[in-house]
Amino acid sequence: MKWEFSSDAPIYAQLILQIKVGIVSGMFPPGERLPSVRDLATEAGVNPNTMQRALTELERDGLVYSQRTAGRFVTEDKAMIDSAKRGLAEGHIKAFLAAMTHLGYQREEIVSLLEQEPAAEVNEEELIDVGSGM
Repeated sequence: MKWEFSSDAPIYAQLILQIKVGIVSGMFPPGERLPSVRDLATEAGVNPNTMQRALTELERDGLVYSQRTAGRFVTEDKAMIDSAKRGLAEGHIKAFLAAMTHLGYQREEIVSLLEQEPAAEVNEEELIDVGSGM
């Protein structure tokens, strides 16, 4: 996983978002065992306590669960994953609509622009960057 951080949000919140995007995009498939906290922290270049905080939050949200001696796993609850995916999409849609409104577009004009825009090929890295808010 490619980890990227910005200074506009706490690192643990960015970790939550990036791992969530990894789950909903299938990078971390349902039922898959996640790397250890220490391994994920090393890979991301963050303090293990920060990674632990992010994973604890994802566990609270139900996207990740722990098995005492086996580690953490991605939920197999596809409805939970779909709900998280929809929540992320709604956040991006709201941000997009806010930005377009700021530019002076009305809702009808935005819809018209979207209908005119040809479907462009986007590589997987660009999708991940967009999904992670980077």
